[in-house]
Amino acid sequence: MALGGAAARPLAARAQQPDKMRRIGVLMGTFENSRDGQLQVGALRKKLQQLGWADGRNAQFYYRWLRGEAGEARPLAKDLIALQPDVLVTHGTPISVAVLQETRLIPIVFVNVADPVNAGLVTSFAHPGGNATGFMNMDPSMGGKWLEVLKEFLPSIRRVAFMFNPDTAAAAGRYYLPAFEAAAASLAVEPMVAAVHSAAEIDKVIGELAGQPDDGLIVTPDLFLAANRPLIIELAARHRVPTIYVSRLHVETGGLISYGTDSIGIFERAAAYVDRILKGEKPSDLPVQSPTKFELVINLKTAKALGLTVNRDFLMRADEVIE
Repeated sequence: MALGGAAARPLAARAQQPDKMRRIGVLMGTFENSRDGQLQVGALRKKLQQLGWADGRNAQFYYRWLRGEAGEARPLAKDLIALQPDVLVTHGTPISVAVLQETRLIPIVFVNVADPVNAGLVTSFAHPGGNATGFMNMDPSMGGKWLEVLKEFLPSIRRVAFMFNPDTAAAAGRYYLPAFEAAAASLAVEPMVAAVHSAAEIDKVIGELAGQPDDGLIVTPDLFLAANRPLIIELAARHRVPTIYVSRLHVETGGLISYGTDSIGIFERAAAYVDRILKGEKPSDLPVQSPTKFELVINLKTAKALGLTVNRDFLMRADEVIE
């Protein structure tokens, strides 16, 4: 376990001089040139500036970017910790776990983590108990909610594939799976568990759904699937497979529909915890927070390309319709 440099200093001692230049390390689970990643870190930086932490004046930001492979997380975490940050912001479960394995002293604010207790990041939501706290993205019931939304959108659907990578998904894919299977039973939908580890396996799964008008696909929150978002959207369009995603960013880049948390808003909320830690509060005293906002987004252009008609009631429910 690496505990050198700033990692060896007590948490509270590092946050007593408000005029000192503070180092904020950010380890993201997306590509550096990804639009969603840039929007997320931009929201974090902007909110921190509003809270008085200006880049180059009293705060210095250091970024590291994952490329969808969980094995990259530990080396990137070591690299970032070597820069002696005062606080770390970590994106996603595999990254947050990797960072915690490298330091038990540097404060960590995690973002978009599905199951922080079972992942070993915190002892409980109310009392995190260590050097990490942060913000969940979705609870297990969302596995059923995605299917319900897809069924409402396309009532004729009869079989739905539930895609995840066991190496990067929460609880190796089992976090959302029970709720999905329960919803499938109640909605008379045949569940198809689609574990994938490579682009070739993604291609194979979507190819198996091609040409079946009553088949659909759920793309779960998963660093590997997020890294392969362009491929998944392209394959779903080519094979005409109705697909639901977890983020509006998928729909803005050609996906059909999404239902999930406001990923930009979560980073803005995380900035408040970074601010409080830099001012002397401890992560163990800041409770883990659940999502407060969910949004339904529809891409009408994609729906038309797939030959699908969106009923008026469903359109009225949407938070945003992209035309």
